[in-house]
Amino acid sequence: MNQLRNATSHLFYQTEHPRPVLDRAEGIYMWDSEGNRFIDGSSGAMVCNIGHSNPYVLEAMRKQMEKSTFGYRLHFVTEPSERLAAKMVDYAWPGMDRVFFVSGGSEAVESAMKLARQYAVAIGQGSRWKIISRFPSYHGCTLGALTVSGYDHLTDPFKPMMVEMPKVPAPTAWLDGLDPEDPATGEHYAHMLDAKIRAEGPDSVLAFIVEPVGGASTGALVPPARYMEAIREVCDRHGVLLIHDEVMSGGGRTGKLFGGQNWNGAPDILAVSKGFGAGYMPLGAIVARGDLVDSLLKAGGFLHGFTYAGNPLACAAGLAVIEEIERQEMMANAVKIGGMIKSQLTALMDRYPFIGDVRGKGLLLAFELVKDRETKEVLPPALRAYDRLTEQAYQRGLIVYPRRTRGGYAGDHVIVAPPMITTEAQVGEIMERLVDALEAFAAECDLPVSGS
Repeated sequence: MNQLRNATSHLFYQTEHPRPVLDRAEGIYMWDSEGNRFIDGSSGAMVCNIGHSNPYVLEAMRKQMEKSTFGYRLHFVTEPSERLAAKMVDYAWPGMDRVFFVSGGSEAVESAMKLARQYAVAIGQGSRWKIISRFPSYHGCTLGALTVSGYDHLTDPFKPMMVEMPKVPAPTAWLDGLDPEDPATGEHYAHMLDAKIRAEGPDSVLAFIVEPVGGASTGALVPPARYMEAIREVCDRHGVLLIHDEVMSGGGRTGKLFGGQNWNGAPDILAVSKGFGAGYMPLGAIVARGDLVDSLLKAGGFLHGFTYAGNPLACAAGLAVIEEIERQEMMANAVKIGGMIKSQLTALMDRYPFIGDVRGKGLLLAFELVKDRETKEVLPPALRAYDRLTEQAYQRGLIVYPRRTRGGYAGDHVIVAPPMITTEAQVGEIMERLVDALEAFAAECDLPVSGS
């Protein structure tokens, strides 16, 4: 293993930060090849919702491997895919009874977009093609998903290669100085959607895509009161489909299997991934209204698909993941432990004036770093505060998830989203390491600390 660590790597990803060799993982912990232990405080990339090396899931996968590891969807129906689809329909809103499996979040978003378009064509509304999204937002790394992403750092290099879709402001109530508990705030942002649809021409607008609880681009942004209900009403008014991107907020960590179920306002299509495979296998899906699917099937079928869609091994793992979430009552634990972490993060604002906001729902939480809490001015972008703080945490054995928060080039937030099996005692471990990292970060960047 040490030989592997010292060898020249032929891999390349997004960062030049050196990383150790992963040896094993169990529960919320991960160990490198030299025996150093890390707390997975972000569930990887908000993926490993039920923790690592769950024996029930591993056993379900072993049993499936003994039967088959692949069955192409056009050649066979498989029991795991049928059972998992039925389970997802049980959790979904009434009328959402069709499931299409994919291998990841970007594929799920692409599939939702293409399903919406093919439905419009099938019912004679081919003029509808624009999918409105929010700024900031992030919906995936493929070119199609990037067209609806509002994250300049990731989209700018590829804009000549894609048709950029219309955007409306994300409901950043804290940043805009509005009360997130006031229903008028939700109406305010929904009115922007209504105005954008009218400006684009309602007959040209196909869908509106939204993350019920924000992910990497907005740092666990929770919608203000009445927002989710109001955008549903706006979409209905103009015959526009509503797509929920549940890639990050799905999987139970907000207290519901689908994050949007914390509010009223059902989607027409939802995209899921990450926590549904929980890191055991690449897995994602779209769940859609049956009448949408029926219309396009009658018109010739869904012109779309991926080789590994409905893979029996992936679906067996996904089914076991949901069964473990149910058996261990993990969604209730996510609400309890998430509330505890959120309270302790909020308390840190007294000592660290550069923490401007703490937000999130359940175990999808984040805190935003600022230069001035009153004006909400960002820290100098060149400081790369989000990256510096994350590295300080990593050096102390805590993994968290950083991103820019003001559209890609400025602003800093850090997501804290440990697995749903996290205990009260483990919250103490997480917070102890995070506080140590904040102290080191403040000293490194010469930032003020109260009471010191």
